[in-house]
Amino acid sequence: MSKRRLLWGFARKYPALMFLSVVFGFTGALFAGVGTTLLVPVILRFVGQDALLKDGPPILQALFSPFNALPEEYQPIAMAGAVIVVIALKNLTGFLGLYTSSKLQRGLAADLRLSGCQMLLDVDLSYHARTRTGDITNKLGAESNRVASTISSMIKLFMKLLSITVFIVLLISISWQLTIIVALLLSTVVVLNQWFVTRARTLGQQLSVASRDYSRGLLDMLLGMALVRTSAMEKTELQKIKSFVQNLEDRQLMSQFNSAAVGPVTEIASITCLMSIVIISQFIFKDIEALSAVLLTYLVILFRLLPQLSELNSLRSSVANTLPSVDIIEDFLSRTNKPFMRAGDRPFPDHLEQGIHFDNIRFAYEGADDLTLKGIELFLPKGTTLALVGGSGAGKSTLADLLPRFADPSGGKITVDGVDLRDFALGTVRRAMGIVSQDTFLFNTSVRENIAYGTAGATEEELYDAARRANALEFIEQLPRGFDTPIGDRGVMLSGGQRQRLAIARALISKPTILILDEATSALDTVSERLVQEAIENLSRDRTTLVIAHRLSTIQNADQIAVMEKGKVIEVGSHGQLLAKNGHYAKLYRMQFAAESQQLVTANETFNRTSYEIRSRLNVTIGALQLLVEDWLDSPEEAQELIEQSYKSSIRMLSTMELFEDSLQMQKALYRKGNKGGNAVTPKLTARYETFTKTSYDVRGRLNTMIGSLRFVVDDLADSAEERVSMLKQTYDSALYIFDTFETLESAGNQV
Repeated sequence: MSKRRLLWGFARKYPALMFLSVVFGFTGALFAGVGTTLLVPVILRFVGQDALLKDGPPILQALFSPFNALPEEYQPIAMAGAVIVVIALKNLTGFLGLYTSSKLQRGLAADLRLSGCQMLLDVDLSYHARTRTGDITNKLGAESNRVASTISSMIKLFMKLLSITVFIVLLISISWQLTIIVALLLSTVVVLNQWFVTRARTLGQQLSVASRDYSRGLLDMLLGMALVRTSAMEKTELQKIKSFVQNLEDRQLMSQFNSAAVGPVTEIASITCLMSIVIISQFIFKDIEALSAVLLTYLVILFRLLPQLSELNSLRSSVANTLPSVDIIEDFLSRTNKPFMRAGDRPFPDHLEQGIHFDNIRFAYEGADDLTLKGIELFLPKGTTLALVGGSGAGKSTLADLLPRFADPSGGKITVDGVDLRDFALGTVRRAMGIVSQDTFLFNTSVRENIAYGTAGATEEELYDAARRANALEFIEQLPRGFDTPIGDRGVMLSGGQRQRLAIARALISKPTILILDEATSALDTVSERLVQEAIENLSRDRTTLVIAHRLSTIQNADQIAVMEKGKVIEVGSHGQLLAKNGHYAKLYRMQFAAESQQLVTANETFNRTSYEIRSRLNVTIGALQLLVEDWLDSPEEAQELIEQSYKSSIRMLSTMELFEDSLQMQKALYRKGNKGGNAVTPKLTARYETFTKTSYDVRGRLNTMIGSLRFVVDDLADSAEERVSMLKQTYDSALYIFDTFETLESAGNQV
């Protein structure tokens, strides 16, 4: 698509506006020329010098002749009225021309954005994977506006040329000799302005780059806001954005300076030309009367022409400034340099008859030399579950992405009931599939709209049923506005388990024929995992299901398990069959559960050390508190000293508990890193971690209460001795509770 075809291809979508813009431009130019020329006889008539018109230019005599039929005393009024009417018509057509031009520009900008969005919806996902979102938003925003402005400026440029042509014709009709001289003099202005136009084009290219960098940097910061905060990189990011903003402002300022300089330079050069014309005209016209009429008329029209030339140069500068954006948008909208999938016309079946066959599937990512999938041969019968397991980089997610045609195989084919997947209409293929992944996306709308997304006409009953079966109804009804509650950007107002259950409800309401689950329960707490797993079982019942699993305990009931390694399937069978083979799957299974046992021992050891330290401090604290409660001390000074010691000991115990929690989190993270099979620990270890976490939370709450009470007593803020004793008694009971909790949990842990 050439630059010219891109511009006029969009402009031709609005033939009426294009035609009206030209008509208003031409008629406005005529009215401007006639009105300007009429000013001369009106001025001469009012000052009593209309005798000069007899020797004046023929065009003046022609314009004056219609008024000769009127009585002499009415002629000036009639001529003045005619000038006012003509100028009013000129301004009216100018306003209408501006209106149609602005409407055309807005329509063009909207068309560019819609064409861009249509292309983004049609192009393969591989394009989105390698293209930065900031670049896309910049092209759909600032660059599209600049292209629309280019087209609008070119139309205004054409209209301005019409106006200038009318004035030049008038000037030639008055004196062709002076017009030749003016053309030679003004050519210097044109050469000077060409330098500004060339500079404007260069600045326009720099402005496009600066705008792209700013949009890209700002979007990266917004999308990574959580990481920025957790890494304490706010100042660094602000500095980066500051540099982008400064560069953008510098480019815009230079561009504005360049545009602003065009007018003054043109004006100075034009005035110089005018003075030269006055001097030269004395040598052309010997008769002073003829010179007066001709020169007056000529200068009036020329004065009206010069601003038109200045505006013409400004428009040329504006077009040159925004023209680089046309190249950017042309490349963005072009479909010849982007991957698009071949789509068939057969509707995808509502129910499978046989199943899905991955027939010798080979796949390589664009630009990669090596194959990611190497001859995958699998069959997934209807109504059954196939689980894909293996280490990171084995090709599990890549194979799953081929089923909804997020990409097409480089070799081989996927058939559904014997029909090549590429022969089906792409929309019907994807509507027949429900996808639930660990990276759930939710829109910044209500719960209702998120569940019903993609299912037009979903009834209220279907909505509630899907939420109930997804174990989401209970938490939805507790939200402030129930199903109409906004959930924030990407569902930020919900927990991970709640987001997963909404995604499952969305899949349930769409009633998919095929289900794809990509580690949908990873990184969830035990309660959320249990609810999500139960919802998944409801969703996958009697459906053809493809599961990607890292945690082997979640797929033991799958009909088939395919073990993948380095893009190949190395084992296929049920859980029992694969364990009996004692091959790669059995090795993964033993490693995963052996790692769990070792990690469980490590977690218990950490707890035992913490328990010993806490109980050692509690022995002393409990003894001191007992003395205080039972009032066995001889002096108030001794009592105050024991209270202060207990207060400080409680603070140290709280710090110990915080270190214990940090240690548990670190061990859990290290386990996940070492366990290359996934993102979460196994159920037994998860339960132990959860027990430790709940205990720690409970103990920290008790310790905070103890610290508060002891501080209250230390500062002697109790209103009475009874209140003081009561607070010490509560502190004593809390200490006993913590001691018993640790002793019981330590004994239970050591039996594991």
